[in-house]
Amino acid sequence: MTELKRTPLNEIHRSLGGKMVDFAGWDMPVQYEGTMQEHIAVRTKVGLFDVSHMGEIELKGRDALALVQKVTCNDASKLQDNQIQYSGLMTENGAFVDDLLVHRFSDEHFFLCVNASNSDKDFDYIKSQVDSFDVEVINSSNDYFQIALQGKLSEEILQSLTDADLSKVKYYWMTKGSVVGVPSIITRTGYTGEDGFEIYGAPDEAVKVWNAVLEAGRPKGMVPTGLAARNTLRLEAKMMLYGNDIDETTTALEADLGWIVKLAKGDFIGRAVLAKQKEEGVSRKIVGFEVLDRAPVRDGYPVIVDGVEYGKVTSGSPSPYLKKNIGLAYLPFEKAKVGQEFAVCVRGREVAARVVETPFYKRSKI
Repeated sequence: MTELKRTPLNEIHRSLGGKMVDFAGWDMPVQYEGTMQEHIAVRTKVGLFDVSHMGEIELKGRDALALVQKVTCNDASKLQDNQIQYSGLMTENGAFVDDLLVHRFSDEHFFLCVNASNSDKDFDYIKSQVDSFDVEVINSSNDYFQIALQGKLSEEILQSLTDADLSKVKYYWMTKGSVVGVPSIITRTGYTGEDGFEIYGAPDEAVKVWNAVLEAGRPKGMVPTGLAARNTLRLEAKMMLYGNDIDETTTALEADLGWIVKLAKGDFIGRAVLAKQKEEGVSRKIVGFEVLDRAPVRDGYPVIVDGVEYGKVTSGSPSPYLKKNIGLAYLPFEKAKVGQEFAVCVRGREVAARVVETPFYKRSKI
């Protein structure tokens, strides 16, 4: 049996009472005090996450931008230095090798944050597309810790620990600065639907930064937060989960991610298929739904449309904040309209569900 990978904060999680599980080959905390409490803390105050299992890939060289443009569907040429965009690493079929965040330091240096389970695959795939480009592709996943503060109090807490002026860092932008003296990349990003920051730094400094942030945040209600709450938070915000909602069988347009597909930027891997789909339309589309029943639906439960099984729930859970049972699923395009009803099979019983507007939760921008 392969030994699970550990982040630099593994012992900290155990000392805090984290319930550890195997997540994509990593020994990670699924919860500490409880998913409900952790979820509500992020929605109302602030939570602290270890996301050091995520992968980092750097592209350096004269043709770094050209390679990013070739392998991803969004238009990285629109990025300014220190700006970030959500994008898809595309297959020839317009589907997802992975979804990722593209960070631009300069037109010769891009920093990609990819999913933990895909970092080696993504690295190999990007390297295979280098061809004659003058660019070095570096798998720097072992060179960084990554922790995330998420919630409306994130800026206040982190500002007390850094020399960077966080008020000048807009959503999906980044800066470099020190956090309790540790040289860091600080990004205004997250996977919860809340305001927040993600901090990258050298792994041997992870414990120092984590402890300082948690100590500063505790008086304001900060709690360490596990993977279970991270999942329910991102589902409420309708953020895709690779391997569930998107994968190498789902195109960006089917996944309702047309907003990251920039056909006008020129050629890129998968463009021809996506251009054809945009012109002709898709046969299916992902939707958000509420269950019209007290029964929660879970990932993998069969979806029933007009009495016939049509795929499965890609993500499903009770919503701790909205107090509803919600989920995501692919439906035939003609059935993917808000208000459409269908059924989900829950332990042999069909329960009614209805397509609703998404995201299920959207934070106030006050």
